[in-house]
Amino acid sequence: MGNQIIQTALIFLVVTFCPLGAQEVRNIWDPPFINGIAAEVEDEIITFEELRLEMAPLLRQVQGEARSNAEFEQKMKELYLEVLQSLVDRIIMVKEFHEKEFQIPRTIIENQFDEVLLEDFNNDRTQLLAHLRQQGLTMREFRKRLHEQIIVSIMRGQMRKSQSEISPEKIESFYSENKIHFYQEESVRLRLIMLKPIAEESQDLLMQTARKIIEELNRGSKFFDLAQRYSQDSRKNRGGDWGWINRADLREELSEVAFDLDIGQYSEPIQLGSQVFIMQVEDRREEGIQPLLEVRERIENILVDQLARQAQQRWLERLRRDAYIKYF
Repeated sequence: MGNQIIQTALIFLVVTFCPLGAQEVRNIWDPPFINGIAAEVEDEIITFEELRLEMAPLLRQVQGEARSNAEFEQKMKELYLEVLQSLVDRIIMVKEFHEKEFQIPRTIIENQFDEVLLEDFNNDRTQLLAHLRQQGLTMREFRKRLHEQIIVSIMRGQMRKSQSEISPEKIESFYSENKIHFYQEESVRLRLIMLKPIAEESQDLLMQTARKIIEELNRGSKFFDLAQRYSQDSRKNRGGDWGWINRADLREELSEVAFDLDIGQYSEPIQLGSQVFIMQVEDRREEGIQPLLEVRERIENILVDQLARQAQQRWLERLRRDAYIKYF
């Protein structure tokens, strides 16, 4: 679709925004809406430039998901409205935060700044400053946005905290109604040592190393230690730990052996092409529905998330209803 889709996306139609009233989705990439105000919230404004900055990182994802020009245009309208609503909500949540006289320790803000600098800009202030110039932001404005993001995160977190206790009855009811979602395939907790030729090393030498490893295991050496010493795969430093593996996750020649091992048992060397594998099963799970005891915490988190989202939506609706919001 390429450029044609992007061009199509720049022509927007009038749609209904939210219960606050009808809101036009503007073509904010072309005149006359290159500059201007999208909304006024309390004593702050949201500009079309702010909308573009927030939408820009998501354009490629939207383009990849769209299967036609019409679908892409619709997704772009939805993105416009979602981003605008998000910016409105950020302002009214920050206002609520200050009205309640909450405070954020300066160390939290500085730690967040350092984390962003490290993760997003390789701890290079020059890269950060160049990014800010490209975005038309000052360092003061960047820190203000960072501060507001922390506030929004805290305010949203309050909703989850308020829903932190879920009754055992609700957990059991959810489990009974959704048992099919807790089905698990047969799986094993697997450790693996993988050997491969180094330089011109022959297969005979490789098998000699494998047999040496088996001898050390027979004498009581830990599989973890031997994997760190001998294995040549990406999990070497983790003692060959591949975590929980289903049958389909392994080549058939390996899965047949792995799923026939008892807990704690290790295999004989298995040669596949130029590589040699030794496996150990640390634990196993049988096929079937996981018992409630194993999934209780997972269910509790699901229910907390659901209730927190509902509480947050009610809270935001109240804030929006009480705030002065005008769309242009």
